[in-house]
Amino acid sequence: MNIEPCENFSFLKGSALVRFFAPILAVILLATAQGQAAQTYSCSELVRFQNRIIDYRSRINPRFKKRVRPKTRLIIVHTSELGLKSTLRVVSKGKRFKNGRSTPGGHANYVVARNGTVYRILDKKYRADHAGLSMWNGVSDISDISVGIEFVGYHYAPLTTSQYTSAGMLLSILKRVYGLQDKDILTHSQIAYGKPNRWFSKNHRGRKRCAKNFDRMRAGLGLGWPFDPDVRAGLLTPDSMLAQVFYPDPGAVVYTGKQAPQDLAPDVISKQNSAWAIAGEDYDAPDTVYVLPGGKTLAGDRVASNWGWNRLPAGTKVLLNQETEQVREQAKSIIKTISGQMTAWSHAGGAFHAASTIYFLPSGRILSGRVISDWDDLPSGTRLVVGYKGPFNLTKYKTAYGIAGAKFKDPGTIYHIPGRGPVPGNRVPDFSNLPKGTGIYLPIAG
Repeated sequence: MNIEPCENFSFLKGSALVRFFAPILAVILLATAQGQAAQTYSCSELVRFQNRIIDYRSRINPRFKKRVRPKTRLIIVHTSELGLKSTLRVVSKGKRFKNGRSTPGGHANYVVARNGTVYRILDKKYRADHAGLSMWNGVSDISDISVGIEFVGYHYAPLTTSQYTSAGMLLSILKRVYGLQDKDILTHSQIAYGKPNRWFSKNHRGRKRCAKNFDRMRAGLGLGWPFDPDVRAGLLTPDSMLAQVFYPDPGAVVYTGKQAPQDLAPDVISKQNSAWAIAGEDYDAPDTVYVLPGGKTLAGDRVASNWGWNRLPAGTKVLLNQETEQVREQAKSIIKTISGQMTAWSHAGGAFHAASTIYFLPSGRILSGRVISDWDDLPSGTRLVVGYKGPFNLTKYKTAYGIAGAKFKDPGTIYHIPGRGPVPGNRVPDFSNLPKGTGIYLPIAG
């Protein structure tokens, strides 16, 4: 087994006392140092958790060179900024760039899916290339001294209860294996730093926004560092947004990623939310796509030359790790499609589970967002519309015109035709011959 949570009291195996002493010893062994009270689990809970970990190590890119990490001082948590399939592909096989360059994979030791399933990408003893340009407490290249854990999801969207449950057990085991404390668990956004750019004249914190929504309490962790040691030492310039998240002044309101004000969606540009605040160093990456109000799309590396950073209007949506052409095509259509990197969150944001978001699954089922437990559970090929009410079913006495009025032929009026799925009104060839069971969905606004 890769992790043995009960190995320190294996002498009890086979003994009649194991049922009595094992849970007690597990509690003692998993308590953190310096008086911090950790979430505790019984031996049997940890064994069951361990046995459910999916071994994904055989999928690692053969180009990746395994190297045993000489020491482990930290655990770094990330958000993948992708759905599950894309996350598993990138961390194991590597990332491909438009210029033809690619990475050899090995970008995490573990992946935690949104349903709580844990994947072992790389044995915990090996160095995963996950932290990039990084520093903590004067030590650089944090990949050399840390275990990397990717949580499927976005840094501007909440993680799930199932993810936090699995995180609590996985972190408890790793802390004991490496003799770590709660304060040794950090997010990628805390340890990454960047070179000077248009926002900073010196080396600075804030290169990544990754896992800034990670809620330590929900993962069963005690308090972390009360300050950034590298900023305090003058090695780095602070990032004001991250400082507010991780090291707030007493009494300050702290953003946890659970909910954002209705007028300040966390992935949308506003007076308070710049491209840098949302995307960090990826603000001008070719796979960061800006969707302007009205549907125009720009790749991050084209904004400066084709539009201008200061001209990006409020309401512009920022999507990470996308194909620009795919986003451009999706932006033109009212009916969106889940495929590849385009998750339900990419399309609907926080409205993915709203009653007014309607999903048309490949199986033929139609579901309201309010019954969707998580956006990553939806299969590729699912289509959706956002901000709709219905269905209003056609009958002998209720025609399309009788339901939708003069807008019955509009592209914003959606018809679900049995056997064809959702169709915009301007593409319905014959309204006089719509089959029984056809349902009409109308936009709530207008």
